[in-house]
Amino acid sequence: MKLLNLRLTNYRNCADLSIETASSKILIIGKNAQGKTNILESIYFLSALKSPRTSNNIELIEFNQDKCEIEAEIIKAETSINLDFSYTKDKVRELKVNKVKTSPKEFKTVLKTVLFSAADLLLLRGSPENRRDWLDRAITQIYPAYDERLSKYEKIRIQKNNFLKNCLKTGIYNDDLLEVFNEQLVITGSNIIYLRKKFLKEIENIARKKHANISENEELQLEYNCSFLNGENEIDEIASAFKNSLYERKVEEQRRGQACVGPHRDDIVFYINGNDASKFASQGQQRTIVLALKLSELDIITDKTGDEPILLLDDVLAELDDIRQNYLLKSIKPEIQTIITSVDTLLFDQEFLDSVIIFNIEQGRLI
Repeated sequence: MKLLNLRLTNYRNCADLSIETASSKILIIGKNAQGKTNILESIYFLSALKSPRTSNNIELIEFNQDKCEIEAEIIKAETSINLDFSYTKDKVRELKVNKVKTSPKEFKTVLKTVLFSAADLLLLRGSPENRRDWLDRAITQIYPAYDERLSKYEKIRIQKNNFLKNCLKTGIYNDDLLEVFNEQLVITGSNIIYLRKKFLKEIENIARKKHANISENEELQLEYNCSFLNGENEIDEIASAFKNSLYERKVEEQRRGQACVGPHRDDIVFYINGNDASKFASQGQQRTIVLALKLSELDIITDKTGDEPILLLDDVLAELDDIRQNYLLKSIKPEIQTIITSVDTLLFDQEFLDSVIIFNIEQGRLI
C-alpha cells in the first residue's frame, strides 16, 4: 500500500496544499506550528475517521472557513483508489471512495496507517484513557467494525449515567430500566473486552521479541487490567463476571450517579522483568516499550489484513537516543512507505537523506 498524492483544502492551517507522495520514504521539514503535523494527521484521519489530537472535527477546519477537505490517491493491491473526505461547520460529513459516496465502515477499510508521535512516548506515564485509546486505535485498524461497537457502548453508558443522575436527583429508582441498561452494556462491553484482551496478547507476542532486540536482557509483558477478571477468559465468562460486578456495585453506582464498571474503566499494564514499568522503568526503558509496540503494530496489521500500512513518524526521532533512532530506521521494511516530520535534517545521516524525498513547509505551504 502506498499514498501517491494528497491534497488539503482549508484543513487547519493548510489552505491549499498538494503533495506528491509516491516515494517510499518522505521527509517533511518545518519549524513548529507550520503544518507538518497537520499533513500526517490528515493521512491518519483517512484511515480512522478520527483525529489523534481532537474529538471535535470542527477544529480541523481552517479559521474563517466553512469547510475542509482531504483528497488522496493510494495504490493498493496494484489498484488505484481515490479517497475524499469533507466536513462543514454545520457538521455535514461526506465520504467518497472513487468519487462514490460511501459509509464510514467501508471508507475505513481502504487505508491503513500506524502513527508514531512524540506524544506516544508518554503512553506509560499517561492516563488509563490514553492507553485505552492507543489500544482501541490499533484494533480499529484491523477490525473497522470495532469502532462502531465502541460508539454503541459509549452511547449506552451515557444514557445510563443520565438515568442514574436523574434517579439521584429525584430519589426515584426504576430497577427494570437499570437492568435494561446493564444488559446492553454487558453484551457490548464483553465483546470489547474480549477483543482487547485477544489483540493485546497477539501484539505482546511480537513486541516481546522486538523489545528484547533493543534491551538485550529485559523481558516485556503486557496485561489487560479489568477489575472483575483474572487470566484468560472466553466471552461468556467475561459477560458473566461483568454482570456479577454490576450487581455487586449497584448501590455504589446509584450513590455516585455514574457507571462504575466496564471497559471504560479498564487499563493496560506494562511490565519489565515482572516490575510495573510505569513505576520502576527509566524514561529510556519506557520509550523502548513504546517503540516495540509501534513496530509491532506494523507487523500485526500486515499479517491480519495483507496490506502494509503507511508509517507516520511525527517529530518522534528527536525524542529518541541514537540507539533507538537507529533501531527504528533500520527496522522499517523497504516495502513500508514511511513519512517523517522533523524540524531539520540534523538527526539524519547523509546515506539516509540520499534515500528520501524532502519537502519543506512554512505556514501551511510547501516551499
